[in-house]
Amino acid sequence: MPGHLEATIDKFTFKVARNRFYTRDGVWLLPSISPAGVTVRMGLTDYLQQHSGDAAFVNVKQTGTALKAGDEFAEIETVKVNVGLPSPIAGSIIETNKGLELNPEFVNQDPYGKGWLVAIKAADWEGASAALLDANAYFQFMRTQIDQELKDTP
Repeated sequence: MPGHLEATIDKFTFKVARNRFYTRDGVWLLPSISPAGVTVRMGLTDYLQQHSGDAAFVNVKQTGTALKAGDEFAEIETVKVNVGLPSPIAGSIIETNKGLELNPEFVNQDPYGKGWLVAIKAADWEGASAALLDANAYFQFMRTQIDQELKDTP
């Protein structure tokens, strides 16, 4: 099975990694379960990063920051817009991607790899994950968004 679902629209190809969960806000989540609990790495989806433009700055909350679901955990400044990202889960930030300080373009070049933003120790992964989209559901949501934008473009 390929690692991504892909949609090519005009000159753009949008990828959705199959091994993650997603929010409608354009955040991906990759959980890692261990006896110590669930750590969740989060980042910006390929669709949202392409839609927003080239990242100029990436600002994430500091390690140790406690988050409630809905709290902003990162802000991406691009040439087109500033995008605030709400955390879909509660927990504490245990790691930030230091590579983005010098290379914010990783968000655009490799959003599912080197462009990750934070890792959070989840407070209630089981409860929070029930509200997330799997790759297929997010792919359909993304396609609907794209189709709507194309319909609205004169």
